[in-house]
Amino acid sequence: MWISRATWRKASLSSKVAQHTKLLKIETSGKGLYPFTRDVSRWVTRTGALNGILTIFIQHTSASLVIQENADPDVVLDLADYFERLAPENDPRYRHTIEGPDDMPGHIRAALTQTSLSIPVITGEMALGTWQGIYLFEHRAAPARRNVVLHMLTS
Repeated sequence: MWISRATWRKASLSSKVAQHTKLLKIETSGKGLYPFTRDVSRWVTRTGALNGILTIFIQHTSASLVIQENADPDVVLDLADYFERLAPENDPRYRHTIEGPDDMPGHIRAALTQTSLSIPVITGEMALGTWQGIYLFEHRAAPARRNVVLHMLTS
């Protein structure tokens, strides 16, 4: 269906876009995947938004975000183990070693995953699949406090 510029302008002027933001602080106790789907879901509900797009962004370079199966805990354990083999610690080829043996592998793992996720919100709920959950993937060995920004656009 073709929409003229005049019709598009009228439609876009009549729709008011609202924005909602939140900073989540997630405590980790070392390497692993930390589920936080419930935290995000509660926040989406509190906004009162019915439809929109949710962006989740992590403000770090040695941790990342993934959407992964949340039914069988072996999935996230296998995923973490695989990344240990893929980007091992103490590789003599790494030049960046000043922050410890787990830092450069953490950067590699973050580069191979994601620092932001986009999730549609439909009728007030995230449009995740039945077995999908949102995880912070911590790539460093030490406990950390990670900042995750939630930003939702709604109309």
